[in-house]
Amino acid sequence: MALESEQIDSIDIAVEEQGHWFDLGVSIEIEGQRIELLPLLLEWLRNNEDWQQHDHDILLAQANGRPLRVKRESIQPILSILQELGEVNHDTIHLPQSQAALLAQLPEINRWVGGEHVKALADKLSNFTGIKEVVLPEGLQATLRDYQLSGLNWLVFLNEYGFSGVLADDMGLGKTIQTLAYLLYKKQIQQLEQPALVICPTSLVGNWLNEATKFTPSLKVLLLHGADRKQYFSAISDFDLVITTYPLIGRDFSELEPLHFSDIILDEAQTIKNPLAKMTKSIKQLNGKQRLCLTGTPMENHLGELWSLFDFLMPGFLGTNSTFNRFYRKGIEGEGNVQIQNWLLQKTQPFLLRRTKDEVAKELPAKTEIVHKVVLPNDQRTLYESIRITMEAKVRDLLKEKGMARSRIEFLDALLKLRQACCDPRLVKLEHAQGIKSSAKLDFLMEIVPEMVEEGRRILIFSQFAQMLGLIEQSLQERGLDFVKLTGQTRNRSEIIDKFQAGEVPIFLISLKAGGVGLNLTAADTVIHYDPWWNPAVENQATDRAYRIGQDKPVFVYKLICEHTVEERVLALQAHKQKLADSIYGLDKEDKLIPDNSDALLKLFERY
Repeated sequence: MALESEQIDSIDIAVEEQGHWFDLGVSIEIEGQRIELLPLLLEWLRNNEDWQQHDHDILLAQANGRPLRVKRESIQPILSILQELGEVNHDTIHLPQSQAALLAQLPEINRWVGGEHVKALADKLSNFTGIKEVVLPEGLQATLRDYQLSGLNWLVFLNEYGFSGVLADDMGLGKTIQTLAYLLYKKQIQQLEQPALVICPTSLVGNWLNEATKFTPSLKVLLLHGADRKQYFSAISDFDLVITTYPLIGRDFSELEPLHFSDIILDEAQTIKNPLAKMTKSIKQLNGKQRLCLTGTPMENHLGELWSLFDFLMPGFLGTNSTFNRFYRKGIEGEGNVQIQNWLLQKTQPFLLRRTKDEVAKELPAKTEIVHKVVLPNDQRTLYESIRITMEAKVRDLLKEKGMARSRIEFLDALLKLRQACCDPRLVKLEHAQGIKSSAKLDFLMEIVPEMVEEGRRILIFSQFAQMLGLIEQSLQERGLDFVKLTGQTRNRSEIIDKFQAGEVPIFLISLKAGGVGLNLTAADTVIHYDPWWNPAVENQATDRAYRIGQDKPVFVYKLICEHTVEERVLALQAHKQKLADSIYGLDKEDKLIPDNSDALLKLFERY
């Protein structure tokens, strides 16, 4: 006969502080006997891996055969931590202070023993109450906006408690100046005894050097870039700020790895989104007391990219990659579980500060987005359909044979051909495509651009295809329109950018990969995305070359979409990607996420 379960309404939470760490114990007392719950909870988790899909009470098995019934809501945050850790060797969990936020999620009904400092920290992490305002450092040659002052306070708070974080403000809101003010503050309170290391894309080296010189001239800056950089390695410790680039990390790793930095700061930190990349692994091995990620797009495609950032910032904070994928990615992306989504949001929010332009830069002029649908003429439509039919059959067979994960390269190649057919038949490497001279989208572009130039508009035209930019270039030349162009092959970047910013030419052709980040092009008032991609973060970054602090004109953003093609479905995928990102930033907590699967991807190839 089964024994009746013992109902547990509250539990005892014991916290023992140990510097930047604390030990967490969970227990109850029954008839004078203390029972440690962590080993029992871990055993229960092994047999209930899908626990987050249910809301029933938890039955814990005891050695005497009498189960303990614990209300799930009283223990839920600890369950998520245990699932990430995978194992517990003792009756307590040894946790860094960064995990203190979970304590704020535990119900008040539970009894606390010790840990007053950690509990106070938990309150700060959960709602930022008590974060003190710092005095602006002397020598800062800039006036910070209110939200930038809050950002500085937040960075100092993280530094005070030994935390790391992601400054994820929208593009153009001044992440660089907030970071420089933070470093100057640290120097002033004598906490910059070792240099800070900034790692950025090559295109942003000049921006970092210029802004440091302009806004924080008292910081001693060393630029580790160019063929002669090796002569400065021995003098790195003499500087406050060292600037290098992602491509140089691999080449200079043996020189940088033994050094100790006060801070390691990654600009455009989404560059390390692939945890398996050699560059990512090298960066994570560098020695820095504090770590900071700067990016307007902490997650571009999936949650695994967010894990990679936090693995750099605070290794182990989100568990291992495999447990994160099994718990968070499966639960949120695969099953649309709002509860798990909220847990991840609660856990990361204290260490991810994001402000949007709509929130904090209300003085910016309006931004108007216009989706213009272009109808394909018969010959281009026939080419598109012939490619679509062939690719749909090919991808369907591949998915059956190899599965979605192993068909990625072939799937992207098939999608590429459809997108090229929409942009211009001359991009398609098929013999019968070369005879088609009409391109509906290019024809439309050449209708609107001359009119815009006559109206005095300053135009950025983005494409992911360098060859497409070449075709647009040819069409502009035929019409006698002045322009400049920036691709991965461009060497005189600064000269070209200055020419456009000075108003010498009205049109700027830009490769999305080469110029989608790091440029300040506020002379523009019109942005045209010639070809869409399913990652809205990339398009938004490109748009923000013009729509950023300093812009004083209304900005018009045009997306050119071929009607009844894969491009329309890419727009729907963009909306899904944006919803996933917003949910993790805490901007969208209501709607359930739509799972990705092979059927959804196959719809891209279906006929309208």
